[in-house]
Amino acid sequence: MLKYTICFIKRNDDILMLNRESAPWMGKWNGVGGKLGKDETPKECILREVKEETGMELLNQDVVYKGNVTWDIDHSRTGGMYAFMAELPDTYDYRTPVKKAEGILDWKKIDWLLNPENTGVANVKYFLENMLFEQGTYDYQFVYEGGEVKQFMSIPL
Repeated sequence: MLKYTICFIKRNDDILMLNRESAPWMGKWNGVGGKLGKDETPKECILREVKEETGMELLNQDVVYKGNVTWDIDHSRTGGMYAFMAELPDTYDYRTPVKKAEGILDWKKIDWLLNPENTGVANVKYFLENMLFEQGTYDYQFVYEGGEVKQFMSIPL
């Protein structure tokens, strides 16, 4: 079982992103999420984390499981998270930027997030496009060496 969850909340052509105040990914834009609680399912966790980090009360049917993001760091540490998407109506009113305990929340354009020149985003550019536009679920696997991505694979589940 993986230890973490992440969710990308979409509204029209924007994704609600969090500029994190603490490691990992301090100072980078990333999805919202966090650590699974004891006896908590991944979906229960992401619903709780979205509520805690954004104040939004999403329902079970609002979030869709899109796969796993896993990593191996310097052949010594492994980890992973369950990845979810939620799509809000275009008229959903959530004003940003807003400062929260975890960092700053703001709507970011999908094109901006996926731009290969964008260095202000966590490694979501490797898998977010697939999560947004593909129907299936995938295992997105990273291999890091010396803080750099050495290998990335996208494997259908």
